[in-house]
Amino acid sequence: MSDDVKVKVRGLTKKFGDLLVLDNISFDIKKGDFVCIVGPTGCGKTTFLNLLVKLLEPTSGQILIDNEPADPKKHNISFVFQEPSAFPWLTVEQNIQYGMKIKKLAPEVIKERTEEILTALGLSDVRNSFPRELSASMEQRVVIGRSFAMHPDLLLMDEPYAQMDIKVRYYLEDQVIKLWQQTGSTVLFITHNIEEAVYLSEKCLILTNKPATIREEKKIDLPRPRDIASEEFIELREYITKQIKWW
Repeated sequence: MSDDVKVKVRGLTKKFGDLLVLDNISFDIKKGDFVCIVGPTGCGKTTFLNLLVKLLEPTSGQILIDNEPADPKKHNISFVFQEPSAFPWLTVEQNIQYGMKIKKLAPEVIKERTEEILTALGLSDVRNSFPRELSASMEQRVVIGRSFAMHPDLLLMDEPYAQMDIKVRYYLEDQVIKLWQQTGSTVLFITHNIEEAVYLSEKCLILTNKPATIREEKKIDLPRPRDIASEEFIELREYITKQIKWW
């Protein structure tokens, strides 16, 4: 992880009419960091991601990427949603390559990254299949692979494993950690699952209830691979859970 600040959020506020959802949020994310956002249901976590990708405009405040206003046309931003969103008319391999071709990367780079992603996510055997022929968890791997293949400046993940059973979830978490380490992307990951947040992240942003502010930035200083049964892991999980339930 670099000491360079990749994302600066300053005074971010969002209102929908009279409803204040995000209230004067400020924080930094370093280049190559893996940050999880946790907080009570309905506190505005998804609203925050939608602001980052400019699906919504802030009421006030700034989001800067590399010291410039966040702009999906300029910055290499990828988004993984809760629901699988592979392009149904493209094969697995074509889905992985889609963003790289849009960005006009060199053919040899596209080929190399495609093979890396297919291997890392266990998709090599279904590379010529279409999304309709895959399970939901397999399709979600395709979407995650498509995003990491871009080596994005910023990868936003909004509860991508919410629909999956625990065994698949752990497998995909491990694959995402490997891809993050290989690509050096900066990842911002929303989850309701505190164990998942402690397992994945370098830092947790703990949000309050609405109107949401940052209650705490909690560093997760555990060695990898992480042992969910270790005393340190359990202590962190319980601490963050208490911080969310503090009211």
